[in-house]
Amino acid sequence: MRYIIRKNEIESMEGLPKTHYLNQNAKRTNKSLGDVAGLSNLGFHIIEVMPGHESTEYHAHHFEDECVYVLSGKATVTINEIDYEISEGDFVGYPAGGLPHTMKNIGLEVLRCIVTGQRLTRDVVDYPRLGKRLYRYGQSNDLVNTSGISNPSFGRKI
Repeated sequence: MRYIIRKNEIESMEGLPKTHYLNQNAKRTNKSLGDVAGLSNLGFHIIEVMPGHESTEYHAHHFEDECVYVLSGKATVTINEIDYEISEGDFVGYPAGGLPHTMKNIGLEVLRCIVTGQRLTRDVVDYPRLGKRLYRYGQSNDLVNTSGISNPSFGRKI
């Protein structure tokens, strides 16, 4: 377990390239500082997204909170199909049970952000553009089509 990670260590970390399994344009590099520090209930990442790429597939968590703080670059955040431009110093909070969202780098430079979120044992994640729902419990996941679910929005306006 590590309590302190120095700036020079963070800057020299290579980061892990990730592509979202449901969106081939969602490519980012993660430096998962929370993992290095041994955090199990909170994800804390510095991410980098290249121009033209998204950070993730458009989604909404039923039980986990997430947030983003922009360190540098410019992006469009889509929340409930409405686009908002964000840039350095902007903060975006996504409460559990909130609206679906994604982020895309619209600038000419690398988008760098701090992304944090809960790591609950169980969560439900909707992918409304794809008509999919992910049930996550522990290390297991079940991805289903929402067409077979009687109330896919659970009262949310999607």
